Amino acid sequence: MIPVTKPFLPAETEFDNYVKSIWERQWLTNNGPLVNTLELKLKEYLGVNHLLFVSNGTVALQLAIRALNLSGEIITTPFSFVATTSSIVWQGCTPVFTDIDPETFNIDPAKIEAAITPKTSAILATHVFGNPCDITAIQKIADKYGLKVIYDAAHCFGTFYNNRSVFEYGDISTTSFHSTKLFHTIEGGAVFTQDPELLRKMALMRNFGYSGVDSFSEAGINAKNCEFHAAMGLCNLRHADEILKKRKYLSEQYMLRLSNLDVKFQKLENKQDYNYAYFPVLFNTEDLMNESKAKLELAQIYCRRYFYPSLSSLPYVNKVEMPVCDSIASRIVCLPLYHTLTLPDLDLICRLLLRVQNFDDKGQHKKNHFGSAIADKIELEINEKNGTI
Repeated sequence: MIPVTKPFLPAETEFDNYVKSIWERQWLTNNGPLVNTLELKLKEYLGVNHLLFVSNGTVALQLAIRALNLSGEIITTPFSFVATTSSIVWQGCTPVFTDIDPETFNIDPAKIEAAITPKTSAILATHVFGNPCDITAIQKIADKYGLKVIYDAAHCFGTFYNNRSVFEYGDISTTSFHSTKLFHTIEGGAVFTQDPELLRKMALMRNFGYSGVDSFSEAGINAKNCEFHAAMGLCNLRHADEILKKRKYLSEQYMLRLSNLDVKFQKLENKQDYNYAYFPVLFNTEDLMNESKAKLELAQIYCRRYFYPSLSSLPYVNKVEMPVCDSIASRIVCLPLYHTLTLPDLDLICRLLLRVQNFDDKGQHKKNHFGSAIADKIELEINEKNGTI
């Protein structure tokens, strides 16, 4: 079985050494030494000035909205994980969707300005699959109308924009360290800001608003994270360069093998600054996507319709048609990509996808695609390795 993702796990002994130290100190949570060490090492590795380690990426978004005192309408993208929209609604604000760029899959800056009203307080944009938004254009609009900017950078560990970590942009950026991410702390997330006062405010908010032993200065929640999660983060951070390098290599192998597949790939503004967090494939039709997905699942290979459905169709928002997003969400899948994915498995995935394109249900060659010699070679390799599929 080939899943869509697997978490990177360090050697057990690496983690055990940290666990032993936790047992010795008996300090499990509440801003422990490993949490502090992880924050310092992350700042050093990412090249950022300020960050706070929090319990997860969703809480990070909620903290950001709360810390900026946002109200009314927040312009956002319909193409993201559900937490992006849910956090806006959870905080009592109204998501206002604008459509996405058909090439990058990010929010289209050219459509933001038309959505601004007197009730608009912020723009919350997602760097989709770790591919940075047009940050310059978004900031220009925000400055023009006096709006705050939050970036949902859940997928962005290791991504840069104009030679700076993508986390350095916006009033606040947030990320996820969930176990599905290329860098994870099992569960976790972080908030980033360039504003020291905003950082101090969020630091208080993540710990119930405590400003002293018996004093409170903010309405806070419990957004802290624990020593065990920090321990996993410290282990995995040692391997971050290796993880990023391997994912880039696997993505390049996908591109090489699928170069003749009749699909589209996400446009990357700068491949050198990208972290290869996912490998999305956009099919020409939903039927072809479903046929390809079903063929993979018959071989126990699992991809994911990510993101589907469009967030603008959620039952708790004002539903609105987003033609570009609705079309892309119906046709896109993310293929398996993780540190231990092998080249033979990647080859099998690619051959199966090519087979769907080249053969009909009766095993006959489809017209207007590759020549029969290539199709025969694909089928022969599949049958030799796996039997008739």
